[in-house]
Amino acid sequence: MCQMLAQHPEIECDGLSSPLCNMVLGIRRMISDDQFFLAQLDYSFERSYAHLASAMQGFLRGWNRDCGKKAVVDKNRAWLHAVELLLQLEPDAKLIVCLRELGQIYGSIEAQHQRTILMDFKDHLADFDRFGRADMLFAKDKAIGAPLISLHAVADLPKAVQERLYMLRFGDLIERPEALMSQIYSWLGLSPLQINPQKLAMIGPRESDSHYGMKYLHKQSERVGIPKKHEIPARIQAQIESECAWYYQFLYPQHGSSTASAQAGVPAGKAR
Repeated sequence: MCQMLAQHPEIECDGLSSPLCNMVLGIRRMISDDQFFLAQLDYSFERSYAHLASAMQGFLRGWNRDCGKKAVVDKNRAWLHAVELLLQLEPDAKLIVCLRELGQIYGSIEAQHQRTILMDFKDHLADFDRFGRADMLFAKDKAIGAPLISLHAVADLPKAVQERLYMLRFGDLIERPEALMSQIYSWLGLSPLQINPQKLAMIGPRESDSHYGMKYLHKQSERVGIPKKHEIPARIQAQIESECAWYYQFLYPQHGSSTASAQAGVPAGKAR
């Protein structure tokens, strides 16, 4: 997705995961425990809180101060979890939330594990059987389960916040890249641009894969292509769909039938 966003000349995007969200969350945790700051709140709450807001906003904006383009991409899936904090500091921010059918997400991870089976995951999932590994990947603190918590919470967000989210399904993007990218550029308030999905420019340095033990690869491609579908054992697929029924109801209401004609990327927080 970053590679396709970077095709637009008004977007700054190096394709790398950013530590900015982690640092902003760290500042909030740190200042909330700081005795000097807390001591000021009884007699000057409004003034001290305004100082904090100004400082955090300055840090957020200062991170990309050398960017001369109209939009900058800050890639970190934790932003969805912290979206209300982000909008407090940067009301014009927008989030593109990338989605995929959950069985295929699991299938992609499992296929890469089989290619690197002599190495373990950072959280030591290699010793599980396939069903057990799938179950663990969907745990609330694991690679698939953790971001699902933030996605599940989207329905509870105020409508004004949901309208800052663009839910983008992987399958729709692969099938109709020109149309969807044009729609995204427009939603971001950028000049119209028609990409050539068969001739994509490569961007920046490649994201580190060794950091995650070569289990989660970051790839770029010169063209958009439909990936091979992963064959998922029926028992595992049924378990995923049962445990995450809300995901399919909310984001894949036509799961099991053709989604080629489905509208994707609805800004109001629901792909339909």
